[in-house]
Amino acid sequence: MSGRARLTLAAWGATLMASGALLPLVKPATWIFTAAFVLALVSGVGTLARRAPLARPLTLLAQLAVALLALTAIFAREQAILWFLPGPQVFAHAADLFAAGAEDVGRYAIPAPDTEGIRLMLVGGVVTIGLMVDTLAVTFRKAAPAGLPLLALYSVAAGLSGGGAGWLWFLLAASGYLLLLLAEGRDRLSQWGRVFGGAQRSARPGSSVAGGGGPTFAPARTGRRIGAVAMGVAMVVPFALPGFTGGLIGNGDGEGTGGEGRGGTISAVNPLVSLQDNLRQPEDREVLRYRTNARDTSGLYLRLVALDQFDGTSWKSSVRPIEAVPKQLPWPDGLSQSVKITEVTSNFVASEGYEQKWLPMPYPAGRVDIDGRWRYEPAGRMLVGDDKQTTKGARFTVSSLVVQPTSEQLAAAGDAPEKLRHEYTKVPASLPADVRATALQVTKGARNDYEQAVKLQDWFARDGGFRYDVDVESGTGVQAISRFLKDKEGFCVHFSFSMAAMARSLGIPARVAVGFTPGTTQTDGSVSVGIRDAHAWPELYFEGVGWTRFEPTPSRGSTPSYTQDNTPSGAATGPARPEQSASAQPSAAPSASESCTPQERQLGDCGPEEAVAGADTSGGGPDPLTVVLIVVGALAVLTVPLLPLLWRTRVRARRLGATGASGARGPEETASRTLAVWQEIIDTAWDYGVEPDESQTPRRTAARIVRLGELSGEAADAVHRVARAVEEALYAPNPRPASGLTEEAARIRAGFHTAADRRTRLRALLVPRSAARLRWSTATRWSETTTRWSIRRNALLTRAIPRLHRN
Repeated sequence: MSGRARLTLAAWGATLMASGALLPLVKPATWIFTAAFVLALVSGVGTLARRAPLARPLTLLAQLAVALLALTAIFAREQAILWFLPGPQVFAHAADLFAAGAEDVGRYAIPAPDTEGIRLMLVGGVVTIGLMVDTLAVTFRKAAPAGLPLLALYSVAAGLSGGGAGWLWFLLAASGYLLLLLAEGRDRLSQWGRVFGGAQRSARPGSSVAGGGGPTFAPARTGRRIGAVAMGVAMVVPFALPGFTGGLIGNGDGEGTGGEGRGGTISAVNPLVSLQDNLRQPEDREVLRYRTNARDTSGLYLRLVALDQFDGTSWKSSVRPIEAVPKQLPWPDGLSQSVKITEVTSNFVASEGYEQKWLPMPYPAGRVDIDGRWRYEPAGRMLVGDDKQTTKGARFTVSSLVVQPTSEQLAAAGDAPEKLRHEYTKVPASLPADVRATALQVTKGARNDYEQAVKLQDWFARDGGFRYDVDVESGTGVQAISRFLKDKEGFCVHFSFSMAAMARSLGIPARVAVGFTPGTTQTDGSVSVGIRDAHAWPELYFEGVGWTRFEPTPSRGSTPSYTQDNTPSGAATGPARPEQSASAQPSAAPSASESCTPQERQLGDCGPEEAVAGADTSGGGPDPLTVVLIVVGALAVLTVPLLPLLWRTRVRARRLGATGASGARGPEETASRTLAVWQEIIDTAWDYGVEPDESQTPRRTAARIVRLGELSGEAADAVHRVARAVEEALYAPNPRPASGLTEEAARIRAGFHTAADRRTRLRALLVPRSAARLRWSTATRWSETTTRWSIRRNALLTRAIPRLHRN
């Protein structure tokens, strides 16, 4: 393979390796195959153009043209001329896709769905970076500056993931750049001629060539060592520096923390990205389980986060200060002491397979007991994980309030504080006029904010003819709500978003809550919450009651009692004591009965040991395929260090086995088998530290082996006997068949083993020096293969180029 071809391949590989940091951002990540294919076309055209040869600007133009044609055929086939030639409609369609992709990037959290717009942005970006790398490294032969676009590609991925691109992706990107530098270095060194080009790769220790071959690979070895050290320093040193929690490849979340007091902010990513996918799951996987002393769990919604910013296209969570979790959370905003409340306590265990940085808990929570790095956001009364803290396997206890206002209290609610009303009634100017017009029409005749809210809820859930359908696309743009109001089909996102937007248009403070419906009560009294229980609902503010849940989604959740005509009334019950089965603390004594169910183990009711053993709530055992892959991987890891030993054992058996066959032998066969044993003796000596010297005669080689190997007795005599047999096989007209050569080789090997120390014996067994012959053999075969391919390729090009010029 020529130097430029090797450099082109390295540039292609380096770009894809750096692109690996983008893989966790989108699911599924099949776009990488499209990017690899288009980039291969661009690299191939560049190779042909440089072979022609074309001027450097013409080479770049040819690559740009091919990239444009390929992207047109993939993303705008229907708008193109003859399915691949770009025209005005293609560029208009591409602009629309890019706009949609940019909008999707801002709306979706990680991992985002593989929409057409996001796919075009990813593939187009990777191809652009790859073209820049190919131009710099191959066309202009400047591999070092090519690291800048690669760094930009990795930095974009790390930035989109909040700094959490991961050490594996950094290592992969750095390795790709290092390979690119090594490929360029080898190409440059090869231009100095045979001395630096590596023509002496087949040299053997002790031969006359070996002395001059030593410096041959010094530059390459030095480059590899410098690259490895630099990569190690980049990975290790930042971990030791104060102020860098994650190092260059850390997973900083950018959610600032520090100390126990107030400080830092939380920039919450929209958690609705995977909500629709969760609702579409074929199997309802359990995410958490809890016990509670609440008499009725139908209204015990588990809230994750509140979305309070509405820009006309989506709802997002504001960037707000966070602080340490107080022992007792503040009294809920706007809640009067005259409203009936019931205090309940719930004991939660999250599944090992459920990882979320927001803590699901009933609203409003008054006290949260949980271990780990959690922070509190007061405005939304949310707990968010800090420094990679997630809900995975978390055990926590929440004391919360069940707020039970009457319809009269809600109807009599006064005006909200001006600051709160100003913030939570904002609607963008781009909101279609029909949204407010529809809200006014639906709430016609309502006397106050409460009646308007109830009319909106009932219109969505019962009277408006809406249909619940999880397969409806959520849509994008400011017209999404208008389309939903017209089509009247969607899932909880559509209903909650629309009702909150319409409430704001009427001047009612509103936001959207995201979390889970209460779940399903099990036979043992615990409640299981599955992935299909994911839900979104609107919260409206009423002074004297505070943030109040409404349920506009038909056939989902439960309609709050305070929005129904037959609202129950009664005196406050006061704080409730948790039942024994819902105790926040596990039993002090482990259960000795086999009647302890898995759910009880998960919730800590069987004692500390059983609780630990049963903490996994994922439902099934390990995936058989995963077990097989782990076993195969472990075997591979254990086998790799033993490869030299296995190869050496196989070679020894083949050489000595050839001498054990009986029967008549011709002179050539006798000589071949004798030389095989002699080669085995030389390699045995090499394994024990006696380097071979192929320039010596068999007799001098035997004397050298005996002297340097410190052999004596039968072992030394055996070396000389085999040497005489080798001389006869090489020089006698009719060599006599030698017998007992296998036994002679065994005596010699035993002599080396006896004379060597323990370290040398282990080295000869596990890491035999003669295994270097395998590397030499592989390199020779590869060189022969590439040489043959180069000759054939040059012949084809010699015939093809004149035809291209004639055409």
